[in-house]
Amino acid sequence: MANLRDIKKRISSVTSTKQITRTMEMVSTAKIRRALDRAHQAEPYKTALTDVMLTVATDASIASDNPMLPVHEEPKRGLVIAIASDRGLAGGFNVNVDRECERIIREWRNEGIEGQIITCGRKPSEYFSSRGNVVMKFEGFSADPRLEDARMIADYICDSYVAGELDRVEVVYHHARNRVDQQLRVEHLLPLDPEMVAMAHGPRKNEDEGPKRVSSSFKFIPSAQHVLGELVPSYVLTIIHQALIDSAAAEQGARRKAMHSATENATTIIATLTRTYNRVRQASITTELNEIVAGAAALEEH
Repeated sequence: MANLRDIKKRISSVTSTKQITRTMEMVSTAKIRRALDRAHQAEPYKTALTDVMLTVATDASIASDNPMLPVHEEPKRGLVIAIASDRGLAGGFNVNVDRECERIIREWRNEGIEGQIITCGRKPSEYFSSRGNVVMKFEGFSADPRLEDARMIADYICDSYVAGELDRVEVVYHHARNRVDQQLRVEHLLPLDPEMVAMAHGPRKNEDEGPKRVSSSFKFIPSAQHVLGELVPSYVLTIIHQALIDSAAAEQGARRKAMHSATENATTIIATLTRTYNRVRQASITTELNEIVAGAAALEEH
């Protein structure tokens, strides 16, 4: 049976851990509101751009000459953008992204497609450093995504796709549904299949809230082809930047949830250890009393 000193040390250790997890939970709770607000503020622009893309890209006379729209025959190379976190202590937030990326690359490999990876976050960068073909990695901004980094990724993707060096692009990240729930999401980015563009990229209550064709007519200046040529890279950039922002909000929610669970577990452990401490202490006191009584009885006999 453990002695009182060991139990007391463990209670003190778990109490210190509880204070840390409780503090981290409070910090994440304070950050998640701002992160969610940022994601929600960026959503209308993404939705509007998606609606316009769906309208313009499905016009065969306009889209026929754009090098970003054709589907490459016999795809040979695919790219997965893994968006996770720079830090741990967020439950399965990072692991889920890693596993989903590995699943996609494994399916591509079975189809004869070479898989490449762009990692956003220190955790996926460390994980895939020896497991995948990492072509770009970004670290240090998972909690506060920057448009400049999203632009670097978008430029690489657009240039590589036009040059025929990429045939498929998928984005893997967590979507923050609210302060508590996070949903792992895989978005098809390229090729720009109109059916894929028509899929909702954000939370919605029904199909009517998803992207849709804009009914009003457009006047393109200087030309429809020129506008589409500028629109497609902007669309790719917007999807990537929104995914980074959404993942940042989901990261705070996942960490708050993990730290809340850790705090509750620490409370349970402390209660169990306290009961054990009291039981051992009572047993020690009883043993001492028995020894005193036995000693007194022995003295009386003599």
